[in-house]
Amino acid sequence: MNPWLLLALAIAAEVVGTSALKASDGFTRLVPSLVVVVGYVVSFYCLSLVLRHIPVGITYAVWSGLGIVLITVAAFVLYGQRIDLAGWIGMGLIVAGVLVLNLFSRATAH
Repeated sequence: MNPWLLLALAIAAEVVGTSALKASDGFTRLVPSLVVVVGYVVSFYCLSLVLRHIPVGITYAVWSGLGIVLITVAAFVLYGQRIDLAGWIGMGLIVAGVLVLNLFSRATAH
């Protein structure tokens, strides 16, 4: 499988797992707690496969950067978390950093 698709799956699974953390209420609710565990297991498994093809620094930068942005958007949609202008600007800078890293850096594996 394409390592970039696996990385996207790892990010998506991590976002689902992290989003379910709040719903798990400190792991006192069974179903959201299971979603957390499954989300993280899938995420880290896919991440381990990605690392066969993409350098760890690049992988982690993309995974964490996009994860931050997607978790923040999920919290906005699911839990009504407020995001101010500085937050949106900061997330835009994170996305810009990931794009620069992938489009212009020779460190990435394309």
